[in-house]
Amino acid sequence: MQKKLLMGFLLEVIQDAEVWLALKPLTDAERESFLHQIPPPVRYWYEYLFPRWFTEQDNKFYIWKQKLRSGEFSQDDAEVIDVIAQNIKSRQGSVVQRYVADFSMATDAIVSSPTGKPLCVQVTSMSDEFSEYKYEEWKRTLQAWEIERGIFVSYNPGKEAFVRELVNVVLHNSNHLADYKYLKFSF
Repeated sequence: MQKKLLMGFLLEVIQDAEVWLALKPLTDAERESFLHQIPPPVRYWYEYLFPRWFTEQDNKFYIWKQKLRSGEFSQDDAEVIDVIAQNIKSRQGSVVQRYVADFSMATDAIVSSPTGKPLCVQVTSMSDEFSEYKYEEWKRTLQAWEIERGIFVSYNPGKEAFVRELVNVVLHNSNHLADYKYLKFSF
């Protein structure tokens, strides 16, 4: 019970694996019927990202596995990401947050507008001037996982309106960002 993050991660992977395994024996038509009933970020997770992570080598696994086991891992931006997710949902958008996406794919949330495509979002409170290296690492990670589109956001926690601005940018880019584009924003 002391390692709640580890336990949460394990439960999440088990649940995701159960859904993924339940989809495997379905016919193509049955699978498509099911997947078209769920929000685009959830579909993207189960149809593409989770199976890739489960079946391919995760180059970051050895790093975050040890941190997770030892209790070193912290989610400094968790509250901010939850507020962002709530704002996206209040505007009829969809959000998926998964430990695997965060740890391995440098993605705090997979989001979409009501009519948009899934978009991977990474949020950091690191100032814009110091976040360039982190942005480049993030971009390489997304490209390595063949993630189609992403937004990296550096924010100032002292600025009150950044959540509204960020949500506007995310929902806009869910509708308009071209495939294999990775943008950086600073608020």
